[in-house]
Amino acid sequence: MSPTGLLLLAAGGVAVLLVLVLRFKMHPFVALVLVSIAVALIGGISPGDLVGTIEAGMGSVFGHIAVIIALGAMIGRIIELSGGARSLATGMINKFGNRRTPLALTATGFLLGIPVFFEVGVIILMPMAYGIARAARKPLLLFALPMCAAMLVVHAFLPPHPGPVAVAGVFGADIGRILMWGLPLTAVVTLVCYLVARRMTRTVYPMADDVRAEVYGLDVTDEDIADWNSHPGSASAGSPTGHHLPSTGGDHPGLSPAEEVAASTTLVNQLPDRPAPSFAMIASLILLPILLILSGTLATSLLPDGNVVRSILIVVGAPFVALLIDVLLAGYLLGLRRGWSLTALSDVAGSALPGVAVVILVAGAGGAFGKVLVATHIGDAVSTTLQSTGLPILALAFVFTMVLRAAQGSATVALVTTAGVIAPLVAAGGYGPNQLALICLAMGAGGLALSHVNDAGYWIVVKLTGLSVKDGLRTWTVLTTIGGIVGFLLTAALWQLA
Repeated sequence: MSPTGLLLLAAGGVAVLLVLVLRFKMHPFVALVLVSIAVALIGGISPGDLVGTIEAGMGSVFGHIAVIIALGAMIGRIIELSGGARSLATGMINKFGNRRTPLALTATGFLLGIPVFFEVGVIILMPMAYGIARAARKPLLLFALPMCAAMLVVHAFLPPHPGPVAVAGVFGADIGRILMWGLPLTAVVTLVCYLVARRMTRTVYPMADDVRAEVYGLDVTDEDIADWNSHPGSASAGSPTGHHLPSTGGDHPGLSPAEEVAASTTLVNQLPDRPAPSFAMIASLILLPILLILSGTLATSLLPDGNVVRSILIVVGAPFVALLIDVLLAGYLLGLRRGWSLTALSDVAGSALPGVAVVILVAGAGGAFGKVLVATHIGDAVSTTLQSTGLPILALAFVFTMVLRAAQGSATVALVTTAGVIAPLVAAGGYGPNQLALICLAMGAGGLALSHVNDAGYWIVVKLTGLSVKDGLRTWTVLTTIGGIVGFLLTAALWQLA
């Protein structure tokens, strides 16, 4: 097939994928597999080689991401059901002080967002934001908007979240280096989002009646909230209140947030009533695997071959080993030591898997699509065309991911699909390990931007904060897009150092 024909086949494959997911509401896993098979056969792969090509693409991704995503989800679930999220939020508020409660909740969202998926993290922390807004007599959006943005930043950029892990697997990027560059980058992006959100929330947006009544009481109006906002005051942590759960699914296909919370509530009722774990313990458990992974990366670069310490750090710094160590510690410190039975601990850890199983399948199907693009030489044709645009690889990675994110809504699907399309271009570029990590982060910036009405995460934020669709676009969509652009610009600046 001619290069032009291969390009048309690639464009047609992506277009059909979008139509299947958006128009016909087909599950992304099924849609990716169907498109992969169709593109493979049309692109010249023989029927005898078809199965092997698909399996090779899936297997290479599964082998890299499945254990990492599953263990990360287990850590998040143990922290969630042990009451660790509340301890983290309360500890942050105490450390930052009542007058800086929005910043404290933003920092909490950032830390909790590392092991916990975005949608679940929002639902866990939103009652805290409700109680603080009520106690402080301030607009809910002042606390909720930057907090939610921080969690989405981490979700789009950093492992162990599925999109970044899948991209690292496709490119062969080192997760330790992604964390080494990504942690300070995402901290800056989160701070920018906080500052932008702080300015946005000077305007008081009308709230849906049910959310306003639930947060502030039946006798409070939007005018009352606007009047409170015009007078400076300090915030103090109030008691969390109940909250409505949207029926839409999350960025990762699987259980809806409402179903996850219902399942979590059932498990909590089976656990012994114990005081919440300390802030220091939760923060340490979140940071431990990050430090182990970074130590493994640094040991590879700084210590000589054959050094005993280097060998040990390489083993414990392997992402799945670091996360496994953290799962065992979390299970003991947050579970067994606090009276959980072995059966209860097993149930809690196992309850994290249904929600991530489908994420792993989607990522694997994306790997199959990428393998097909390579085997049919479509990837080479796309790479040649992209190179002819004159755009640097970072810009291509960012723009392509952002376009797919805007088109179909899911950051994970956008990251996985983009990785498959540009993988040949990345492979041909001969980039070093630091540059590969930065390409992954540029794609994360694209996955952060343009969260709007086709993104389930958008609806979760809008529904739980009581915003209208129009005001959600004016606040959440604008905020995520600013964060994505800032993230890309920072990545481009770091590229000069790599």
